[in-house]
Amino acid sequence: MSTANYRLGLALVLLAAARPGAGQEAQLPALAFLGFEAGAPLASIDRQVAALGGSKLRCNRARRDRRVQECRGQVTDPVSRRSVELWLSAIDSATGVLTISSPLSGVELDAWRRTLETQFGPVGATVMGPQWSLQWVRGGRMLRLTWRIDNGAKVASVSLVDGHVLDAWGRERAQATRRHPPRPRAASP
Repeated sequence: MSTANYRLGLALVLLAAARPGAGQEAQLPALAFLGFEAGAPLASIDRQVAALGGSKLRCNRARRDRRVQECRGQVTDPVSRRSVELWLSAIDSATGVLTISSPLSGVELDAWRRTLETQFGPVGATVMGPQWSLQWVRGGRMLRLTWRIDNGAKVASVSLVDGHVLDAWGRERAQATRRHPPRPRAASP
């Protein structure tokens, strides 16, 4: 083995070892909540909505980019039996952002938090004004539990974001803009 190849191999091993969590990410469970994962196809999300006692998602295409769909629905939290709101943005039928939200009792919020920390590990809470949050990031995806007091009630949400879906959409939009720049608007008299 040449000295250059040895140095390159050693550098690659050191880089991999220096990366936090190197080699562990594949062993960790995917970030998910109530069976929903960011990046999942809309058909999969619709099946999970039905499994949780919800009705078919109501989706509308965005006017500016027909590849984007905004969808809403309701599901039943299997633990509390409470109805929770669901909304998502999908690009080319892949979920980029999905949010589950509901007013919760303190016991119900603790159950959501305990479930997430049991699955993904404890994390420190972040406080911004009246809002608290816990966040997990893994493999280009993010899951965030957020809660606040609103008119005396706790309102909580879990957001799932797929960075790969959003990044690909952003790159495609940028390329389309370079190929077909917007036309300047005529000045009003």
